[in-house]
Amino acid sequence: MEFLKYISKRILQTIPLLIIVSVISFFIIRLAPIDPLAELRLNPSISQETLDKEVKRLRLDKPIYIQYVYWAKSFVKGDLGYTSAGEKVSTKLKERIPNTLLLTIIVIFMTWIVGIPLGIFAAIKKETAWDRILTVISSIGMAIPSFFFAILMLMFAVKTGWFPVGGLTSYNFNEMSFGSKLLDLAKHLILPVIVLFTISLSGLQRQMRANMLEVLDSDYIKFARAKGLSEFKVIFKHALRNAINPMITLLGFEFAGLLSGAALTEYVFQYPGLGRLILEAVMKSDINLVMASLMMGTIMLILGNLIADILLMITDPRIRGGVDGRISGGAKNGNN
Repeated sequence: MEFLKYISKRILQTIPLLIIVSVISFFIIRLAPIDPLAELRLNPSISQETLDKEVKRLRLDKPIYIQYVYWAKSFVKGDLGYTSAGEKVSTKLKERIPNTLLLTIIVIFMTWIVGIPLGIFAAIKKETAWDRILTVISSIGMAIPSFFFAILMLMFAVKTGWFPVGGLTSYNFNEMSFGSKLLDLAKHLILPVIVLFTISLSGLQRQMRANMLEVLDSDYIKFARAKGLSEFKVIFKHALRNAINPMITLLGFEFAGLLSGAALTEYVFQYPGLGRLILEAVMKSDINLVMASLMMGTIMLILGNLIADILLMITDPRIRGGVDGRISGGAKNGNN
């Protein structure tokens, strides 16, 4: 029960953040010398009725602060307006968000499965040939821009013909069997996953190595070794538990960071994700789509941080005990 109260409190604390982000984003976009409906007006398929509806919904004839109030009301109700192509923004987001979540979850899972063991191994083998090799590889991975690496992988795919280029599925996807659909999805995901995995892996592995080295140099680890504990117990029972906590904290930022980092990668591979949608919306000055996409990105950041908080409470008894103590203490003070 205390755990649910804490999570509820954390969710309520995110409301001011969402408001601040929406205010800053809205005013920056509205103060730009751009007609919010310029693209809609140029689209011959958009009726005058739709344009009038958007003018009324956005209150473009009112002061900017009044416009924000009405936009916020519409956003809360789920009315996000129309894109420059005349499609509902909510429909567009529903199409793209699952694709980005699929790509992000796969990349994070693979990065942690590979990066954490490599970081531990590099720390154990400090200043050996293995450590130097891993350091060089991670440095190269961090130095290569994601869009440049994506272009190289795209050229490789075009030249060899080994991987499909563009999209998430093939044109005849609906006609395939279940197994063939999974294989087709995997083939389309391989290249963007490789690019984002390589970039993310480098930073995670180096951070894990640094955390592990710091913990291995602490007094309680030296004491555990002096007691005659095996190296396996020292590393995986005592050191790893403390070294992994800062990594879990970074999970929330990694979750949101992949969204921004994936934008150019998604654009190069024409992957139908949220990052590419935001980039295309900015290029087209599609105001409704930009605002909605920015808010979705903020929500993903908050969601990532919330997941990190939950994992920290599960893995670290000290944090869980501190939360229970604060909640219990608050209840006692309230009764007094």
